[in-house]
Amino acid sequence: MTSDITPAIRVHNLSKTFRKGFQTTRALNNVSLTVDAGEMVALIGASGSGKSTLMRHISGLMLADRADDGMIEVLGYPVQENGHLARGVRAVRGRVGVIFQQFNLVDRLSLLTNVVLGVLGQIPAWRGWFGLFTREERLRALEALRRVGIDQYATQRASTLSGGQQQRAAIARALVQRAEIVLADEPIASLDPESARRVMENLARINREDGITVVVSLHQVDFATRYCARTVALRDGVVVYDGPSEALTHDFLRELYGAAGEELILPGPIAAGPRRVPTARQLRPASA
Repeated sequence: MTSDITPAIRVHNLSKTFRKGFQTTRALNNVSLTVDAGEMVALIGASGSGKSTLMRHISGLMLADRADDGMIEVLGYPVQENGHLARGVRAVRGRVGVIFQQFNLVDRLSLLTNVVLGVLGQIPAWRGWFGLFTREERLRALEALRRVGIDQYATQRASTLSGGQQQRAAIARALVQRAEIVLADEPIASLDPESARRVMENLARINREDGITVVVSLHQVDFATRYCARTVALRDGVVVYDGPSEALTHDFLRELYGAAGEELILPGPIAAGPRRVPTARQLRPASA
């Protein structure tokens, strides 16, 4: 019996190979996963495991290999299939907010202007070109800044703010965009612990209060266990774990990643005692 509920994200048999001269690197290898609407999912893995590559494919910023029958659907609409972008992908992108490690704000513009740019996909191009935003749109941006706790900086240039504040502005921009899905690609990698906590709390809040589906890639497993009910782990471009975040232990991570797992293990609330952890196949099917 199949469910009639359309998943927020469906990835099937996705592979990506990078070629440089005579060298080839398999960044993703037959990746399949499903994210239901309203979930908050952590994507973890050591450096080079394929996290960012997967996120860029889901957002339609990168094309998969053409020979592997790979497919991505977002909100029930195709994004790409067999290495080709689907028609209408721009409309799907307008419903997906993407948050990058480097914030992607315009330094010389005010924080408010950066955030109101989230409406660009909803207004005529000429208004966006000339920066002609309505009072309602600016008020929407100000309210989004208030929700992430930085409305007092609305008139300041983005370049004057800390990294954590700029990242919260990126979350506010996704709210103004009215995104149904937020893909956050290592949003706390360059932040201090307190700033990282605030960013993760804001992502968890918009997931909880607005029902926005959130997929966040992380190096820090303690943040995954604290804020995400489900974790998907990648190693060498392969999904090696897909299940409850609370099942992740220090011992399991060392077994999963070997020496490379040390970068994922930080002091925190992760259980350290031995425990039998079910495999991804036992916990959840890899694809819907």
